Amino acid sequence: MREYLHKHMTLRTLSAPRNVYPPRAARLLLLLSLLAVVVSCASTHKESPSDDKSLAASLARQGDAWDKAIVRKDVAAIAANMADDFRNIRSNGSVVDKATFLRDITAPELVIDPYTVEDFDVRVYGDTALLSGRTRMTGRNSGEPFVAHYRYIDVYVRRDGVWRVVSVQTTSIPDLVAK
Repeated sequence: MREYLHKHMTLRTLSAPRNVYPPRAARLLLLLSLLAVVVSCASTHKESPSDDKSLAASLARQGDAWDKAIVRKDVAAIAANMADDFRNIRSNGSVVDKATFLRDITAPELVIDPYTVEDFDVRVYGDTALLSGRTRMTGRNSGEPFVAHYRYIDVYVRRDGVWRVVSVQTTSIPDLVAK
C-alpha cells in the first residue's frame, strides 16, 4: 500500500503545475511587469498632429529654407539640415546616403528652377515629424530640360533639441496628358 501511495503521489506531484517562484517573488515579478507596461504605454504616447501649431509652422519654414538652399546649391545649408545618418529613397527605389545626396543635388550639371510645394502637410509625433507634399520641379540636367512631378515625405527627428531630416522618400507622379 505504501508503495502504491508513494507511486501515485510522485506521479501526481510531477503532473501538477508547480510554482516556480516563491509567493513574494511572484508578487514582485507581477508588480515589475505591470510597471513596465505602464512605462511603455506612457513612452509611446503620441501627440496629435494639431497639438503644436507653432512647431509645425517652424518645421514648415525649416523645410522651405532647405528647398531654397537646394535650388541655390548651398551645400553648407543643405547639409546642416540633414542628420548624419540621413538616407534618401528615390522614386526608382534606390537608396542613397547623405554624402551621395549632397553630391548629386549640388552637381554642376544639375540646375533646379525655383519650385513650390502643394498639398503641404506637417504632422508632429513627439520627437518625430512628417513633412509631406507634392512638387512639380523643372530645370536642366546636363543641358537637357526636365520636369519631375512627385509626392514626397521628409522625416524629421529632434535630437538634442535640434530638428534634422533623417529620411526623404519620393514617389513619381506620372503626368497625364489629355489628347
